[in-house]
Amino acid sequence: MEKLFIEGGHKLEGTIEVSGAKNSAVALIPATILADSPVTIDHLPHISDVGILSELLEEIGGTTKLEGDTLTVDPDGMFPMPLPNGRVKKLRASYYFMGAMLGKFKKAVIGLPGGCNLGPRPIDQHIKGFEALGAKVTNEQGAIYLQADELVGANIYLDVVSVGATINIMLAAAKAKGTTTIENAAKEPEIIDVATLLTNMGAVIKGAGTNVIRIEGVDSLQGCRHTIIPDRIEAGSYMIMAAAVGKRVEIDNVIPLHLESLISKLREMNIDIETRDDSVVISNGRTEKMPVDVKTLVYPGFATDLQQPFTSLLTEANGPSIVTDTIYGSRFKHTDELRRMGAAIKVEGQSALISGNARLQGASVKATDLRAGAALVVAGLMAEGVTEISGVEHIDRGYAFLEEKLRKVGANIWREGSATSDKAEQEQH
Repeated sequence: MEKLFIEGGHKLEGTIEVSGAKNSAVALIPATILADSPVTIDHLPHISDVGILSELLEEIGGTTKLEGDTLTVDPDGMFPMPLPNGRVKKLRASYYFMGAMLGKFKKAVIGLPGGCNLGPRPIDQHIKGFEALGAKVTNEQGAIYLQADELVGANIYLDVVSVGATINIMLAAAKAKGTTTIENAAKEPEIIDVATLLTNMGAVIKGAGTNVIRIEGVDSLQGCRHTIIPDRIEAGSYMIMAAAVGKRVEIDNVIPLHLESLISKLREMNIDIETRDDSVVISNGRTEKMPVDVKTLVYPGFATDLQQPFTSLLTEANGPSIVTDTIYGSRFKHTDELRRMGAAIKVEGQSALISGNARLQGASVKATDLRAGAALVVAGLMAEGVTEISGVEHIDRGYAFLEEKLRKVGANIWREGSATSDKAEQEQH
């Protein structure tokens, strides 16, 4: 079993390049199903989800070619092959195949998706949207069956703000007859990214990035070339690492506007941050980090995906902090692992009370999900001694070339336990 090792106590200095957005990539790749000719997506992150989604496109008859960070998808030959299990179970974002295949073929069979176990994340809002457009939706033996004679535009109000449901309804509505309006839509940058791809393909979408999105259905969508936005969660994770143990670290390929809530909280903690057009510089000359309270909210609020790594940073604040997660109440599994390293954290309901002033010690810990893994990397960089992290496959789902990027700025981080040595892996890249 692969493990990640981090020797703490090394200061970071230099530049870290941010990859393309994972949360965009996992929606953009299924969206290519809707086109009638090849689609090319540039600046994709080197993460396992991209490979799994590409393989799923091939399972339904498409042709994919992944070269470096560029994926070309030829949808010619695709058909509505049922995907009840197998790869579709490996990641939650496979549910975007529902909207894309329903939009293209008027039917789909998709296994209930997997991914990180963060407690109940129902897809009832997705189903509500599909049914409003005219689809019949049934759940049989762990798979969702979708069927429509035709899709007709509708007014859809989301009871809960949901990124997944907003994107899935956009995909299904792009070729529906008439106008679809999504009210209480999510506003995340990744939604704008998907809308941009669809618009470049010939879709008519207005209001992406606001809480009301209108989609005028069109008869056909054509291929195009699209460059994905930078990953704001990866950027935020490295900003937190720089705040924890950095001297002067520049995080490059960033849209600072996407990270305003994190930037304000880091400044509140006494961290020096300079924002530029497409980068952020963190200069950590001050010694004392102030405690802050954080509450996760839908975008543009503080991202739930940054709550876990930020919790690690707060363990060394000079006083108690409270972190409340209003999005995923069970997203505190990382706190047990941080306690193994010497953190004083008490979880009550949707909140974690972090006592602060901890001197973390290296320990053997386990990543239970993607962002918990990032939290343990932050903690490992801060801790005295060596931290051994298992569950590395979770981290690989969201952070491309993690060790390479951190070693470049001075971290002592390595991987052990794989058939291929770390050295051989580096030579491949």
